[in-house]
Amino acid sequence: MKKVSLAQCNDYDPTRVREAIVSLLEPLGGIGAFVRPGERVLLKPNLLAAKAPEAAVTTHPAVVKAVAELVREAGGRVLIGDSPGIGGFRKVADKSGISQAARENGAELVAFDETIELNGAGTFRRIAIARAYWEADKVINLPKLKTHEMMTMTCAVKNLFGVVVGAEKPAWHLKAGTSREQFARLLLEIYLLKKPALNIVDAIVAMEGNGPGSGDPIKLGALIAGVNPVAVDTVAGRLAGIPAELLHVEREAARMGLPGTEIGALELFGVPPDRFGGKRFKLPTGLDVQFGLPTFIKNGLRRHLLSFPVADARRCVLCGICRDACPPKAIQIKNSSLVVNQKSCIRCWCCRELCPHDAMQVRRGALLRIATAFSRSRGKRR
Repeated sequence: MKKVSLAQCNDYDPTRVREAIVSLLEPLGGIGAFVRPGERVLLKPNLLAAKAPEAAVTTHPAVVKAVAELVREAGGRVLIGDSPGIGGFRKVADKSGISQAARENGAELVAFDETIELNGAGTFRRIAIARAYWEADKVINLPKLKTHEMMTMTCAVKNLFGVVVGAEKPAWHLKAGTSREQFARLLLEIYLLKKPALNIVDAIVAMEGNGPGSGDPIKLGALIAGVNPVAVDTVAGRLAGIPAELLHVEREAARMGLPGTEIGALELFGVPPDRFGGKRFKLPTGLDVQFGLPTFIKNGLRRHLLSFPVADARRCVLCGICRDACPPKAIQIKNSSLVVNQKSCIRCWCCRELCPHDAMQVRRGALLRIATAFSRSRGKRR
C-alpha cells in the first residue's frame, strides 16, 4: 500500500511549521529515511510568479525553510530550484520569500536554465528537463495545493512541470495541451523520468477559484507527505473536495496503470482527512463541459460549448506577456487592444496564469452558460 501522511498546522509560524513537518514525516521514517550525509538534495517548490507569500501562489517560505533545516541537519547539502512561469528565477525567489529562507539555511539557489534531453519510455520519446534537477542526488518536491484552470488541480505531479525550462513550457502546451488527457500523460511521464524521493504539500493556505495564479487563498491547515506523488495528489483532491472526474492527472494515471489513484488502497497516517472540514474548493471559471458529445458535434459547437480568454481593457496594459507566452500564438495586439483568435486558442490558460495584472478574463460559450445555470439550479433544489 502507498503511504500518505497528514498533519495539521493552522498558520505559518516557523516553530509550528517545523514541528508539524517533523510529525508529518514520522510515519514515513523521518527525514533520515530520505537523506544521507553528503547528498545534494534539491528542494523543488512552486515558484510560479513573483508574488508575496500571502497570495498563496507560491510554496510558503516557512515550509521551504523547515524542510531545508531538516535536510541540513541530516547532513544533506540543500539546493532550491525551479523555472518560474513568469519572471526571472531570482526575482521570483526574492518576492516569494524563498531567497531569505535559503540564506537562513545556507542553501544554494539554483536557476533551472541548463537542460539535458532524456529518452522517455512512453508516449513522449524525447523530453528536455533542468540539468540541476536531473543531477541532484535526491529531490524533495514541495508543491502548493491550488486549483488550476486547465487541469482543475495542481499539486505534486503538476509541480514537476517546473523542471521544464523556459520556452520549452509553451512548446509542450502546444504539443500536448490541446487535450487534457495528453497533457496529464506528459506530466506523469516527466515525473517518471526521475521520481522525487519525497513530496511535501503546502496546504496550510491553499488556493481556490481561478488558480494557479489568480485564485483566492483558502485556509485548509494541512500538510501532506508521501513518496508517491500520485497518491499524495489523490489525498489532496479529497481534501479540496474536487470531484474525481475532474482530476485529469489521477484519471490518466489510472489509465496508465500507475498506483496511488484509489484512496481506499492508500495507507493513511496522522490526521484523518475528514478532520479538515470537508471543504469544497471553488473551481476555476475557465473549466468547460462537453457533455460526452461526438467529436463532429463538439467541433461544430466549439465556440458555444467552451470557455475562452478575453482581455479586460480596464486592466490590460498591453505588456505583451500573454502574447509572447501563448503556445499557438493566438493572441495579438491590434489597434491598441488585445485580440484572441478563438479558432487557434487551445484553452491552456497560460495567458491567465501568467498575466501580472489579472486582465485576462473568461468568456463562456452560450451553451456552457446555460448548462452551468441549469447545474446550479438543480443544486439549489437539492
